[in-house]
Amino acid sequence: MTTPVRFASLPFAVLASLFLVTIPAVAQDIDCAECHEDVHFASPAHPDVTCQECHTNVTAEHEDADLEPLSDADSCGECHGSVMRSMGRSIHGGEAGCNDCHGAPHEIHEVGDRASAVSAVNQIQNCGACHDEPAELIDGYLTSEHGKALLLSGLNNAPSCSDCHGDHRILEVDKSRAPTSHEKSPELCGSCHGLLLEDWKNMSAHGLAWQEEKEGPVCVDCHSSHMIGDPTTYDARHESAANCGGCHEEYLTSFRDSFHGKALHLGLSEGATCADCHTPHKNLAADDPNSSVHPDNVMATCGQCHDDITPAFATFDPHNDPTNPEDNYAVYIIWLFMTGLLIGVFAFFGVHDLLWLQRSLVGVMRGEFDDERRGASGKYIQRFRRKNMRMHVVIITTFMLLALTGLPLKFNAAPWAQTLVDVLGGIDSTRFIHRIAAIGTFGYMIVHILDVFIRAFIRGERGMFWGPNSMTPQPKDLSDFVGNIKYFLYMGERPPGDRWTYFEKFDYLAVFWGVMIIGLSGLFLWFPDFFTSFLPGWTLNAAQVIHSDEALLATGFIFVFHFFHTHLRPESFPMDLVVFTGKMSLERFKSERPLEYQRLVDSGELEDHLVEGPNPRQRRDAYLFGSIFLILGIMLAIFMIWALLTQGH
Repeated sequence: MTTPVRFASLPFAVLASLFLVTIPAVAQDIDCAECHEDVHFASPAHPDVTCQECHTNVTAEHEDADLEPLSDADSCGECHGSVMRSMGRSIHGGEAGCNDCHGAPHEIHEVGDRASAVSAVNQIQNCGACHDEPAELIDGYLTSEHGKALLLSGLNNAPSCSDCHGDHRILEVDKSRAPTSHEKSPELCGSCHGLLLEDWKNMSAHGLAWQEEKEGPVCVDCHSSHMIGDPTTYDARHESAANCGGCHEEYLTSFRDSFHGKALHLGLSEGATCADCHTPHKNLAADDPNSSVHPDNVMATCGQCHDDITPAFATFDPHNDPTNPEDNYAVYIIWLFMTGLLIGVFAFFGVHDLLWLQRSLVGVMRGEFDDERRGASGKYIQRFRRKNMRMHVVIITTFMLLALTGLPLKFNAAPWAQTLVDVLGGIDSTRFIHRIAAIGTFGYMIVHILDVFIRAFIRGERGMFWGPNSMTPQPKDLSDFVGNIKYFLYMGERPPGDRWTYFEKFDYLAVFWGVMIIGLSGLFLWFPDFFTSFLPGWTLNAAQVIHSDEALLATGFIFVFHFFHTHLRPESFPMDLVVFTGKMSLERFKSERPLEYQRLVDSGELEDHLVEGPNPRQRRDAYLFGSIFLILGIMLAIFMIWALLTQGH
């Protein structure tokens, strides 16, 4: 009885099974083009994928309004399940979808295809669409060596975004498991820069610290991450000092105060920076025998830039702090002396000239100088001979050139320093001009010393070293100084002057002192190999202190006090032409130097010294030439005061 029933129901079971099987087949065989003829599917990555394989929620009778949006997991996860799991653990999980990175879903290219939205070239724009802040992320990469290698040189293996950050499992850059983390980034960079990584790991204090405790600076601390530049360019070399100084602040200060640091800051491309001495990837402690700055190796290191160096030259301390007695006590004592000399001279003449200024202003208002300023008689006396005037022109020309080219180096961090160097043709040009002016300075000093020697010892002229015509300080100078102070304080008359005043003698002897001190110390710095062949290396540190401070003393004194003594005091303002024309009105001569005037009258020599006054052309030339140097000097004085007030050195 049961058998016929079972056989009778078999056709129905078969039909039911066939119906169930054909339902999805019918659903998958939907002709999407009937309604979506405007949709163009051209995905090289999915050439055989049908619409329904991605749009799994579509039926034959669907209405767009009834469809729920599919998630990436629904549409992409069926085939790319492991990728979706990685994305879930990525910083992009829940923030960026597949199409945000891979492009339009109907036009997705294979990852290796150059047209792909995630190809090395297109990643820059694609990632930059979201990561556009801060600006250096993308803009920095575009100008970096990595970016130029990829986009300009066309190197397919140049790193792009995913090479450093990964693709689907991108983690926050500072997460310990991220390839860009402090712990892992050296290995990441070393995947391309293998030789440098080995040197850094095994021959660098930084790398050894990283291997032991994962501490210390790593690649991106020195080279940055997105804005990696060519380390051989001037800009990169200049910036490297500040980069190293982020950890080694005390050495950064001493480096910036050294010639190396100052010249590099002003554009000397070959100026030494940290990596030149300490090497970039083999920077070991100075007491390590393998260190480039170990005493056994420092001659070879310095010899890369300096030819024929001596063992003493190699003991020069490029990081010496002259204000620290523990660095080098001899240099410290020299610094103390030079600082005391600076303060003493500036304080003395500062008070002296302020008193003089107020007394002169009162004198001008009272009309005390009217007769000597008018020169009513029209008679002039020859105060300087032609050779004296020519010598003075050489002196002020060479001095001004030395100041214009030397002060920017001393105050290299001042905002005006680089501008002044650029105006003069750059740092190489200023160094050349400085040395030419130095040769001129030595030249006029030798000529003057020979002239004095010939006049005193060959011609036998008397009064060269003592008496009223001598520049040698004498007891009268002290009494004149006291008398002037009383005059400034309205306690007496102006003391009668002779051929030379005490402040003129100071100016004259200061030139001797300055040329000797500045010149000799400058020669030390110009020819260090020669001087360290018989002197210790610390003498170069001392020479730098002396040259720098004496230059400040000389320029400050000339541009402030000497200019006041000659041109800027009210009774001479705006300019004293005597030194340029050699002639002084007889009225002024009698008023300022009555002792010399009376001596000439008594000896009957006055008529021999009377001359015609300067003609209009001589006055014009004197005003033009003098104004140029006066204006330049006042400008430099302002610059120096500005730098001293803002920088403190």
